[in-house]
Amino acid sequence: MESFGGSSESPTEPKKPKSKTPRKPKETASALKQKSPAEFFAENKNIAGFDNPGKSLYTTVRELVENSLDSAESISELPVVEITIEEIGKSKFNSMIGLVDRERIDEELYDDYETAKAREKRLAKEARAQEIQAKNVSLGKKAKEFQPSKAIKGRGEASFYRVTCKDNGRGMPHDDIPNMFGRVLSGTKYGLKQTRGKFGLGAKMALIWSKMSTGLPIEISSSMNGQNYVSFCRLDIDIHRNIPHVHAHEKRDNRERWHGAEIQVVIEGNWTTYRSKILHYMRQMAVITPYAQFLFKFVSDSSDKNVTIRFARRTDVMPPVPLETKHHPSSVDLLLIKRLIAETSKQNLLQFLQHEFVNIGKAYAERLIGEMGPDFNPKMTVKSLTSQQIVRIHQLFRQAKFDDPCGDCLSPAGEYNLRLGIIKELHPDMVATYSGSAQVFEGHPFIVEAGVSVGGKDVKQGLNIFRFANRIPLLFEQGADVVTRTALKRINWNSYKINQTQDKIGVFVSIVSTKIPFKGTGKEYIGDDITEIASAVKSAIQQCCIQLKTKIVKKMQAREQQERKRNLSKYILDATGAVYEVLREMAQSHASKKKRVEDEDSELLSKVSARMITKETLREKLAQHVEQVDFEMALEYATQSGVSEEPREPMFLQSLEAEDNFVDLHNPIFVFRLFR
Repeated sequence: MESFGGSSESPTEPKKPKSKTPRKPKETASALKQKSPAEFFAENKNIAGFDNPGKSLYTTVRELVENSLDSAESISELPVVEITIEEIGKSKFNSMIGLVDRERIDEELYDDYETAKAREKRLAKEARAQEIQAKNVSLGKKAKEFQPSKAIKGRGEASFYRVTCKDNGRGMPHDDIPNMFGRVLSGTKYGLKQTRGKFGLGAKMALIWSKMSTGLPIEISSSMNGQNYVSFCRLDIDIHRNIPHVHAHEKRDNRERWHGAEIQVVIEGNWTTYRSKILHYMRQMAVITPYAQFLFKFVSDSSDKNVTIRFARRTDVMPPVPLETKHHPSSVDLLLIKRLIAETSKQNLLQFLQHEFVNIGKAYAERLIGEMGPDFNPKMTVKSLTSQQIVRIHQLFRQAKFDDPCGDCLSPAGEYNLRLGIIKELHPDMVATYSGSAQVFEGHPFIVEAGVSVGGKDVKQGLNIFRFANRIPLLFEQGADVVTRTALKRINWNSYKINQTQDKIGVFVSIVSTKIPFKGTGKEYIGDDITEIASAVKSAIQQCCIQLKTKIVKKMQAREQQERKRNLSKYILDATGAVYEVLREMAQSHASKKKRVEDEDSELLSKVSARMITKETLREKLAQHVEQVDFEMALEYATQSGVSEEPREPMFLQSLEAEDNFVDLHNPIFVFRLFR
């Protein structure tokens, strides 16, 4: 009998000698594997904002628009961006991929199949709802319009869209196009400077999502300035090898001498759920870039769904192009120091410290080298540094004092553009803007700009918060953002004569930096735990509120003056009657010489006795006096605060000359252009 855990051998059976030859280990299933970057992002697409079909459509639009703006701004060209979303029906999509439509044979096989019992139950429920609605209408009660319950939508009922984005930017070199779109983690945005994107993932992720959801390739047309041909490329991506799979790559005639890029991609999406987000994004992008012209179109088979919105350019004053800068010593780590040593063209340590980092002059570099110890000297070859010596440099960088980096490398929108964008899109009653000076967080400079508006078109009551990071609108995860928390919890709006719940308040905050400290993988909000940024945001909003308070107080004074005029005008009739009765009695007393009066009063009383001054005369004189006082006070108010005119249709006037020949004199409120 075999016991649990015991041997199955018989006690009398002799044991076999153990073999001394070692057994070969079994092949394990956990062999070392490697994923390509494209494969990683395909499996973790939420990192790049491709969480679901609706968000993927939004992110695709956003990435293509931002790439277009970067491309145009890099050559100081006023951006013209056209974005089109075309809805593609199931039949059209099937014909695009060469699939023949097939009628259903076994209806019960599909997840949107409705049984007879379920249909009967649904119809009965709809009938009861109609009865209740009719009863409420007969009783005079308000009732919502009856809407029949929607049929069950199957999981396979996907929606497809062709997204096209065309710009007038730099364009792309013919030979670089395949790698720029078909190789993940390769791009032109690497380096220390203010950029809208950071990883070069935008269009590549749209291509990966297209390959995952539709299997269709992306199409790119591009031409650089001065080229007589247009580069056309149709490609998709080999996910496992992270290389482009080119279907067509050719040069076509460029008769129109166009320069820029046009990208077309077909993806699965959801316009219905993300319509408002996409339109809000385009509107906010028009606020922060009023020097750009946007044309947005949504095209559907049913014309009632079509949308066409043009965001016109309102200025041709562009922010300066962001400059690439060097690293600040306090912001580098060991790996970065090693990479800088490997890539530097400088020979010795002194030159390396001077030229590869900001705010290290020759004298200060010599002091740092002297502090490192006897193993270091200014003339030593930088390539010969050992790992231990590099660690010593890193330790000193973390402990030593360095001047803060300046903000010259940054490119904020500017108060002029921010104010113009707010006025153009919101039409507020009043607006104030403020641009702070450059500050530093962990060795990276940043600038906070803010605008606060009161009133406006299509603005809800209460706080309406608009957030921008490196001139990109942030629409998601607003609750945890530093701007939202500051506006809701750290600003006492009542002290600035602003009602937080009843007034229509627009709060605009734009943060630019060489490194935006986003929280989470989605890069949708900036944390509230960074003291330097939180205090800068609060200060910028407060400066705007102080400006608004002055305007609001003057407006309240003007309103009080108008109220005073109305009150005085209301009592003119009674006042003139009372004054005239007093004057008439005084005139009678004067005639009987019971009282002696002054010469001026005697003349006045004589006119009253002679009926030269009547009650109607006094009423006219008093009304004229009220009008005169009101006019003088209104003139003083207008002189101090500026005359407010009725809103007019804004327009942009292009210079008539072939070449622009002018000088711009910048001011936070306006730009004065002097033509030569």
